[in-house]
Amino acid sequence: MLTPVSVTLQELNLITLAPMLIAVIGGLMIITIDLIKDNLHKSFYVMMTLLILFIDFGATLGLTLNDRGFFDVLFVDGIAIISQFLILVASMLFIPLALTSKRFHEFSYPEFFALFLFMIAGFQFMVATDNLILIFVGLETASLALYVLIAMHNRSNSYEAAVKYFTMGALAAGFFAMGSALIYATTGSIELYAVQEILGNRLDETGLMIAILGGSVLLLIAFAFKLSLFPFHTWAPDVYEGASAPLAGYMSIVPKVAAFVVALRIFGMYIELGIEPVRIIVLVLAVFTMTLANIMALVQEDVKRMLAYSSISHAGFVMAALALGTTKGNASIFLYYALFMFTNLGAFAMLWISRHKKRAYHQRFDHPYEKFAGLIKIMPMGAVVMALFMLSLAGVPPFSVFWGKLYVMSSAVDAGYVWLAILMGLNSAIAAYYYLKLIVYMFLKEPTGNVNVVYYNLSRPLMVMIGIAVLATVASVFFAQPLLSYITYMVSASGF
Repeated sequence: MLTPVSVTLQELNLITLAPMLIAVIGGLMIITIDLIKDNLHKSFYVMMTLLILFIDFGATLGLTLNDRGFFDVLFVDGIAIISQFLILVASMLFIPLALTSKRFHEFSYPEFFALFLFMIAGFQFMVATDNLILIFVGLETASLALYVLIAMHNRSNSYEAAVKYFTMGALAAGFFAMGSALIYATTGSIELYAVQEILGNRLDETGLMIAILGGSVLLLIAFAFKLSLFPFHTWAPDVYEGASAPLAGYMSIVPKVAAFVVALRIFGMYIELGIEPVRIIVLVLAVFTMTLANIMALVQEDVKRMLAYSSISHAGFVMAALALGTTKGNASIFLYYALFMFTNLGAFAMLWISRHKKRAYHQRFDHPYEKFAGLIKIMPMGAVVMALFMLSLAGVPPFSVFWGKLYVMSSAVDAGYVWLAILMGLNSAIAAYYYLKLIVYMFLKEPTGNVNVVYYNLSRPLMVMIGIAVLATVASVFFAQPLLSYITYMVSASGF
């Protein structure tokens, strides 16, 4: 007869679950309010979502470092806390954009905000655990919500984008499940800390190593889909093009932060154990991704697709830092995305300033380069701000992304990968061309087409969000070092 085991609330340590519970309960509250009182103005749901995000941020701030909870499947280390901060800050920047337009009706649906909060809860589960099953649950929760958010844009290419993203996500989920199953079959555990301990004692077993490498390849393919790494990146430009501009900018940051955290836990474990084939595969993927994405961005005719390939290139840049296996390299991942977040969200939001119901400049694209020709004469401040974001993305000092790139390259040099730092520098030089191309159109070309058919959205929420992005991009020279010190401390405290 089995003896019943009593579990106390103190042993469950439910405080570690608080951030996710706040997001889930907030989403359920929005749905319930809509059932009781329909036709409420969307500004109510925007403010309610913001309030929930602020409470979630406070709950994350109150977490204890290196604490476990909920049957020990939740692991709140420094990396979990930093990544949740990035997810919540990006979300707080994105949600006010729902107040900026009446045309994009998805923001009028309460379900949009409920799904958004469920998605955030999924990402938080991903980053705050080292249990492969809970990682999978968080990944699928966030992904399923995101597929619907894209489709709610209610345009033909939005449906296409959602279906493509769903198909690629299903493939990634399959590879992740197979890779996790292989790891469990060879080690008997789904807890990464236990897997690392078992592998450390059995590295001399050839059969085990072959199985482990097979599992790591399957997992790497899964995260290559999620991070849009070569050659699994082809879905990203079409999905970004079909999504609304702010959501595309959001997708270029938050899902990738969550995926990078999980990749760091899994592949960082292999690299720390000295399994060099995994490091080599990650480095090869990173180099091919940043290089080929930059080459593809050079020939794009649409600014949004160019920014999509740019985001892929940046992901490859950061993936190279993961392969270094050093504390400095791991810290550079979070510094890079903390700085990149403001600039990239601002750049995508700038696409939302000018829009039109019909494609006035190009039969195929919504945001061709011709649309921005002579913007300095039509909207001088808009041209200056967009140029600022382009210079930052290109890595021009002293703007924000420059410090991220500099620290990643410095990490590569310190780890003995001088050739990698040189390749990063060459890729930054290539990227500068297509960023400067947009600046040339805005400042040196005459306006084309009928500018009267274009509606310029100068609503206050959009201006405030872009203003915050501009301030962060310019003032990064003052807060980059304190931010880096905090990130390094948190990463070191996590044992990475």
